[in-house]
Amino acid sequence: MHGLALVKQGRAAPARAPVIAGYIAPWKARTGGPSIKTIPARELTHLMYAFGTVSAEGLAELADRCLDAGACDGTSPSGPFGGNFAQLAELKRNNPELRILVSLGGWSGSKYFSVAAATPISRARLAQSVIETFLRPYFGLFDGVDVDWEYPVSGGRDGNLERPEDRHNFTLMIAELRRQLDRFSASERRKLELTIAVSAAPDKIVNLEAADLARLVDRIHLMAYDYHAGSAFAGFNAPLFACAGDPSPDLNVDASVNALVRAGVPPAKLTLGVAFYGRAVADVPPQNNGLFQMGTTASAEWGGSDGIDYRDLVARRPEEQGFRRYWSDEAQVPWLYDAERRIWISYDDPFSIARKAMYARAHALAGIMIWDLFADDGSLLAALRTGTLPSQKSE
Repeated sequence: MHGLALVKQGRAAPARAPVIAGYIAPWKARTGGPSIKTIPARELTHLMYAFGTVSAEGLAELADRCLDAGACDGTSPSGPFGGNFAQLAELKRNNPELRILVSLGGWSGSKYFSVAAATPISRARLAQSVIETFLRPYFGLFDGVDVDWEYPVSGGRDGNLERPEDRHNFTLMIAELRRQLDRFSASERRKLELTIAVSAAPDKIVNLEAADLARLVDRIHLMAYDYHAGSAFAGFNAPLFACAGDPSPDLNVDASVNALVRAGVPPAKLTLGVAFYGRAVADVPPQNNGLFQMGTTASAEWGGSDGIDYRDLVARRPEEQGFRRYWSDEAQVPWLYDAERRIWISYDDPFSIARKAMYARAHALAGIMIWDLFADDGSLLAALRTGTLPSQKSE
């Protein structure tokens, strides 16, 4: 059983405090729902604000000047900060140990990274624009930059610019950003961090000069989820290990971690990403309670192609609507299946999240990264905080 082997096979746990870095998707904030003000910052070491974007000219920009900075309809905020940045500043005043990084790119904002990384001049312009857009105007708010290029070389959103040279150019871009951030850090006499978020898929890991990148950044955030995103296959969204019958035994957390370590990434530079959401597939036949069967499409009723936040999944009480919960002791994740409506849902719950936190500690990883904080009902972050396994319902 993998659960018994977690600690035995891992390295000794590091003495340093583990990183707990939570991304926020600010477009999810709503009245009566999640907001920046309600983020449990004391449970985090880092808050990642997603996202800034890259323009067609290869420059860093605010994705939404009104939402982000309060610059709406040509007006400017009355104080040094406005919009979401004002709430971030208040959160930081109340939690001075919290490190806030701005994340650049993401699924929808990576179209022009290839342009920005293409030449020495374009890389220098991008790095300078990051400083002039996020660090200098909002003095003291951001403690660094996270680059989330989805993805160098291939595999991102339709329409993204891409080229084979992206593999090396990405490294050169990060090196230039590191150089300029260090110079700016010295002028401000404070440490600025640089992190990157990378795919967990084998065909995208090979498009990284992983060892070189690890030497340049403070941490690499491994997006260890979405292993079957965009597919109608009922495969786990974020399995910890492969299990019997899995046709893709290299699409799991353990395989991804090992691939990056083999590629030269020190475990202490690797932060394990966990998903606070699930994915549902429609028209899944009942064999094996839906697991590893082929459906037809993402279930629109349960989140569609974007998936469903854990807080929303729990609020809908699926087990009262005909779903049955199952648990894979091999993959160490749960799933839900409604045999009558033929809907299959892969997700993480407090038990599987705690297992992943145990894995990160046992393998001396830097810590945990979360996508995203607004998707939680409080129980998933609590599972990370306690560091112990919660009780699990029987199947």
